[in-house]
Amino acid sequence: MKRVGITGQNGFVGKHLYNTLGLFLEEFERVDFQKDFFENETKLDEFVAQCDVVVHLAAMNRHESEQFIYETNVGLANKLVESLKRTNSKAHVLMSSSTQEEKDNLYGKSKKEGREAIVNWAKENGGSATGLIIPNVFGAFGKPYYNSFIATFCHQLTHGEIPTIANDGEVKLIYVQELVNRIIDEIHIGQSKAECVVEPTATKKVSEVLALLNYYKEKYFDRGEIPELNNKFDHNLFNTYRTYIDHKDFFPVKFTQHTDSRGAFVEVIRLGIGGQCSFSISLPGITRGNHYHTHKIERFAVIKGKALIQLRKIGTDEVLDFNLEGREPAYVDMPIWYTHNIKNIGDEDLYTIFWIDEPFNPEDADTYFETV
Repeated sequence: MKRVGITGQNGFVGKHLYNTLGLFLEEFERVDFQKDFFENETKLDEFVAQCDVVVHLAAMNRHESEQFIYETNVGLANKLVESLKRTNSKAHVLMSSSTQEEKDNLYGKSKKEGREAIVNWAKENGGSATGLIIPNVFGAFGKPYYNSFIATFCHQLTHGEIPTIANDGEVKLIYVQELVNRIIDEIHIGQSKAECVVEPTATKKVSEVLALLNYYKEKYFDRGEIPELNNKFDHNLFNTYRTYIDHKDFFPVKFTQHTDSRGAFVEVIRLGIGGQCSFSISLPGITRGNHYHTHKIERFAVIKGKALIQLRKIGTDEVLDFNLEGREPAYVDMPIWYTHNIKNIGDEDLYTIFWIDEPFNPEDADTYFETV
């Protein structure tokens, strides 16, 4: 078992990496890191001394002063190097740098100098270092106006704002989970690589991305439809978009009922992709679920009885409660990285339709159990 510590553990990529490592508890032990460790040599040394692997993600991306960004990022790398020396560490250190290295700006310069500092430590002290040169990263829970233009656009389109394009250039992109998987692969390999170029998984113009996000808003946010998703990038971008919706205000979404002398008709889902649709009857008091997915798209539609649907984002304590009743058929969609359940809180059987965007595959179930 390898003990892995992540500087920047609570940042955008750090949180995804931390949570994903938690799916491999028989292989990895996560060493907890707090931001203030960089201001306390004793705590930083205690952290470093415990680690077989250190993934250095802590950095500043944006600030009104480029010089402050440069000094902060170089300073963090140097503090880590000094701690590695004080503790005589032989850890494998993976340093996140950026394709901005090749550009003439202080942010790129700070990342390059930080990477070189880690690599030099490894050469001089018998450690190992992997300098990850990473393209633009997007994904669920990125911070708008900070992590990426995609985070900003998603936030704006789910909060009544209109995005604008400052520079419609081509951008090399990688989805955060794809990056996390690559980092874990490099941990497994365990070899020094001074320049480990992480290839982008998509190259898009900013206007192309915005067009897709506007399409998702029109189809999903405004009309409740699952849009057509033609490839892996589309799927990842749609899942990213969904996480910026204020779930407390958006769900449950009531269906449109068409009634006549025969009874009622309700369209449960309209979609541009396939998947699997299931039906369940839950007895009073029964709870189903208590699991989460990292890439599946799922809808719970209550058509008879009374249900309590609960969501909780992994790594947080806040539980979102949604009460649904068959007399007013409604649905709640399950965001990725949210554990969820559904409970029959009525006195009669609960009828629920479950739709998920891909048929169940026991070799890639993407279902991780955790109580809400």
